[in-house]
Amino acid sequence: QVQLVESGGGLVEPGNSLTISCKTSGGTFRGLAMAWFRQAPGKERELVAAVAANNGPVNYIDSVKDRFIIAKDSAKNTLDLLMRSLKPEDTAVYSCAAKATPKWWEIYLDSDEYDYWGQGTRVCVSS
Repeated sequence: QVQLVESGGGLVEPGNSLTISCKTSGGTFRGLAMAWFRQAPGKERELVAAVAANNGPVNYIDSVKDRFIIAKDSAKNTLDLLMRSLKPEDTAVYSCAAKATPKWWEIYLDSDEYDYWGQGTRVCVSS
């Protein structure tokens, strides 16, 4: 059983940066395909970024391209999301997800494809 615990959320002013992390335990970290999803108040959950198990191929939604970076850190067993040039519309609860036994090189974009979820960390972008 894989456990995911997010951390690093908080209040940040527009234009600033923030890194959130997802600590993984209970499974083989290198074998997991992972992703960050977010849900803003009154909106549907959406994929923010996804990374293949081999930490190679990545995918970002258009609104965060060139601002966010997703990466797996095998030394710490964490999935990190570096968020730069934050905007008020980035305000949401960010949750990490993991897929067990994925194809090594494949990115998974659909939330239904993920087996494990964290509880989420809240990010608020406001002045």
